[in-house]
Amino acid sequence: MTLEETGETLRIDVRKGNPDEVELAAAIAVVAAAYRQEEQGAVAAEPIRRSAWSLSQRGLRQPLRREAGWGGYSG
Repeated sequence: MTLEETGETLRIDVRKGNPDEVELAAAIAVVAAAYRQEEQGAVAAEPIRRSAWSLSQRGLRQPLRREAGWGGYSG
């Protein structure tokens, strides 16, 4: 939604210096372009859809650790 669509006004406070209309317009253009670029990059990732099969299947066992050998139990 843009400011034109909502009817809201934008307030800008100049904290230091005394910019003329051209300098202020240039600053607004730079900030607006940076905001648009950031907004385009801020897209949520698509959720991973799981199939009905993967939802209904049991969890698989972990693979056996064969490096322990048969005598690995000590207690």
